[in-house]
Amino acid sequence: MWPPFNQALLPFGSQKSIGSFTRSYSIGHSGGSTITILNNCPYTIWAAIIDTSRSFGSGRRLDNGEAWTLNMLDNSAGRAWGRTSCSFDGSGRGFCETGDCGRVLNCQDFGTPPLTLAEFSLNRANNLDFLDISLVDGFNIPIKFSPKTAYGCSRGASCATDVNGQCPVELRALGGYRSPCTVFKTDVYCCVNSTTKCGPTSYSRFFKTLCPDAYSYILDEEYVDVNGHCPVELVALATTSYSVLRNT
Repeated sequence: MWPPFNQALLPFGSQKSIGSFTRSYSIGHSGGSTITILNNCPYTIWAAIIDTSRSFGSGRRLDNGEAWTLNMLDNSAGRAWGRTSCSFDGSGRGFCETGDCGRVLNCQDFGTPPLTLAEFSLNRANNLDFLDISLVDGFNIPIKFSPKTAYGCSRGASCATDVNGQCPVELRALGGYRSPCTVFKTDVYCCVNSTTKCGPTSYSRFFKTLCPDAYSYILDEEYVDVNGHCPVELVALATTSYSVLRNT
């Protein structure tokens, strides 16, 4: 979900700090971080990341089992996602079936829906990091966050279900599913003009059933308060995975 990241930039120990975030996760922070994107899919994905705090964007092809590690500055905030069925020439220009970002390998803009998002906001209030999974822009590949068990942590977040195979016909798209807002373009689904016009719908409830850890629409307020100081290693099932590891 983007841009309402700033709704969560309050002390994470309070439930009010989460705002509309669904199962956001926090970890204690000391110094910069690394974000590792690992492709556990049986197919190739083209990973993408945008750090809006410093106008940085990039992308990389990842075959099955390959990983990409990035060093992040303090206070970084942005999103990462996987693109599918891409073709690029030697100059890095081309096109992706899902998640395309202006027909370039090294993304400088947000991806085009449908796409599953992993969002991050690092070293914020009380030096905590915030992470979430969002289906607000639709879905293309599953994602799972798994905590680093060496630190005694066990909670995680995932959307590792075959959403594409169960998506309502009217929301289906090539390589993924589109959000109801993208398809119907009404405030009932898009939550633009009034919060009173935007609540859970049959679609959001359907996707919440499949992926209870993820935002199913922009004002989704169902959450679990997970308060801790756990470095997390975001390991996916058959998909992209994202990890935030604390530098010492």
